[in-house]
Amino acid sequence: GFKTCVLTNNWVDDSGGRLFTATLMNLLRRHFDLVIESCRLGARKPDPEIYTYALDALQAKPQEV
Repeated sequence: GFKTCVLTNNWVDDSGGRLFTATLMNLLRRHFDLVIESCRLGARKPDPEIYTYALDALQAKPQEV
């Protein structure tokens, strides 16, 4: 089978709408094998580090994704 991943450039939401953001992220996690949030990793697209992290987490090679 296939593994699926969401790779986001996002930020920690401390606004009044943070409940909506948290709910959305929880819904995404139910439908994907992995959700990588730049704000939690400390790297963001297009930094190669975030892609390396995603490949390692998925145990995949670049040519496989």
